[in-house]
Amino acid sequence: MEYQIENDQLIVKIKSKGAELFSIVSKQTKLEYMWGAEPAWAKSSPVLFPIVGTLKGNTYTYQNKSYSLPRHGFARDEAFTVEHSQKESITFLLTSTIASLEKYPFHFELRISYHLKQDELHTTYQVNNSGSEEMYFSIGAHPAFKAPLIPALGYEDYYLQFSKKENTPRWPITSDGLIDATPTPLLADTDRLDLKHELFHADALVLKQPASETISLKSDKDKHGLEFHFKGFPFLGLWAAKDANFICIEPWCGIADAVTHNQELTGKEGIEKLAPAASWSRSWRVRCF
Repeated sequence: MEYQIENDQLIVKIKSKGAELFSIVSKQTKLEYMWGAEPAWAKSSPVLFPIVGTLKGNTYTYQNKSYSLPRHGFARDEAFTVEHSQKESITFLLTSTIASLEKYPFHFELRISYHLKQDELHTTYQVNNSGSEEMYFSIGAHPAFKAPLIPALGYEDYYLQFSKKENTPRWPITSDGLIDATPTPLLADTDRLDLKHELFHADALVLKQPASETISLKSDKDKHGLEFHFKGFPFLGLWAAKDANFICIEPWCGIADAVTHNQELTGKEGIEKLAPAASWSRSWRVRCF
């Protein structure tokens, strides 16, 4: 099913499958800001849970038992229920099941809330540990924004502007989806990354601990763009399908396995740990202009 929230400035649409955001339209500009799940990539904004990226051998070990999970986990393919719904906000809920415990041995509640505030969409992930032992998880966002936003411009007319000057390398992704052992240069004392399709021909640009908490999509040839805030997320992915006209801005609490990882879940880079009956949350927001 599809659901809609709106206020005086934005109309936002979300699917119950994966609680996936798929449309942000400005009532003022009449622009659609989201990639429309076209053939080049058939998604718009999947939620990555309970892992981000790829596991080494697609498996992990916990308490001497081996489990398998696909890339980015299973939440994006699950049917969420609507827990609360109002004109300007909606909250989706996914809970652990007998089936999920076969591949991920933790009892959980995952809530994904969308809330409009003026010209911003706020997205919050809340994870509750409903089990009796510590829970280990990762979570990440994967929203794809159109570039160009207007037909008169092209992909290379846009750039990403970081809120601070960055001196950060790229951590390459290997052919089997793992984080390579050695980073390569990417950003050196700059707050700007010009978009080119070639940037993503070797998969995503993965940044660890960027200095910025905000990244904007802009063009020198048009006034329209967006401003994306991701405070509290230690990893950032930037990605597009090959030669496709979108840019994914992906804040992550978690990351794909490194090539050197021993596959033990508790020692996985970026893994979050949550005590029984405890709650954890992170939020990102986007302002469209």
